[in-house]
Amino acid sequence: MTTTPRAVPGRAVTDAVDDRWTLCGDPPDSDMPARAAMRPRWVAVGVLAVLLAAGVGMAFGPVALPIGRVALEILDHVPGVSVHSGLDTLDANIVWKIRLPRVVLGLIVGGLLSVAGASYQGVFRNPLVDPYLLGVAAGAGLGATVALVSGVGDGVGVFDAIPMLAFAGALVAVACTYLLAGAAGRAAGTANLLLAGIAVASFFTALQTYVQQRESQSLREVYSWILGSLTTSGWSEVYLATPYAVITVVTLLWFAPMLDVLAVGDDEARSLGLHPERIRLVVLIAASLAAAAAVAVSGLIGFIGLVVPHAVRSVVGSSNRAVLGLSLLFGAAFLAAMDLLARMVASPAELPIGVLTAFIGAPFFLWILRARGPLS
Repeated sequence: MTTTPRAVPGRAVTDAVDDRWTLCGDPPDSDMPARAAMRPRWVAVGVLAVLLAAGVGMAFGPVALPIGRVALEILDHVPGVSVHSGLDTLDANIVWKIRLPRVVLGLIVGGLLSVAGASYQGVFRNPLVDPYLLGVAAGAGLGATVALVSGVGDGVGVFDAIPMLAFAGALVAVACTYLLAGAAGRAAGTANLLLAGIAVASFFTALQTYVQQRESQSLREVYSWILGSLTTSGWSEVYLATPYAVITVVTLLWFAPMLDVLAVGDDEARSLGLHPERIRLVVLIAASLAAAAAVAVSGLIGFIGLVVPHAVRSVVGSSNRAVLGLSLLFGAAFLAAMDLLARMVASPAELPIGVLTAFIGAPFFLWILRARGPLS
């Protein structure tokens, strides 16, 4: 008996993906060799952008520090390396206890939102999808609002109730979306998920509004959280988000080539021995978990998961293997840069980072749409 060897997704699949991603309005795949050659170069650019954003973010603020000395201070804490940075104790504490945890948190949140948005877009094959689609934002907002109005959250420590209830609320909202979508048919298809996500988000937003109006004295705190912030009391939020970041990012990058196969068609995927429904479910769960973890520690920061993956896709094509990895890098760098801008624009006051990302992201997204032409 002769068996057909199981094929492995490769270049032919990648080319087909760019040809099939009609919603993005990609040009014919005649430029695919050039795009494929550009990808390693863009990885280097992405890594450089992350390092530059992190370095500048640690050097500048209400107190400006020489970026060279900041780099030496970081290097001095590398095991086996001993150098003198020239910073006094106060400046060193500013770097290690205030700016470094904030920059690291910005890199984590930006990377998570971007890779989650890219994953959602890959599953739904729609560049207008963002990581809040299935009710993550509404559920997190309700959870954080309950924590704030009840007074159980003080914003300090790994076990603070605000990020914990925000995370729980996001997961409950996503679970409700899946249950509602599944109740509409044998399986939770993408169309059912879209409609269920809209319904669940509206319901949870209504609940949040009701709680806010009942406890109007907490409106300022609630809106401050909703508008997004990377202000931390130290490393606690970083410790809270890091395990989810590692697990979800590894999972999403592992499944990225399979998303490329699914983009060609479910029948082709099944012929390769894959299970389309199972793959979509795992990717959506991992992406939702990533978005929930990001929102729990930073509040609602919009447009990162929508604009960054779309911009990356316009440069390197529609291969999810390239888009997810580059979205992770550029999303991290973008949010770290936006946080620095939020600290500097109205210094010594600080702009809500969610307002700044929307102010910059919305026009940028409209420019992308205009440059790329119609989506169909």
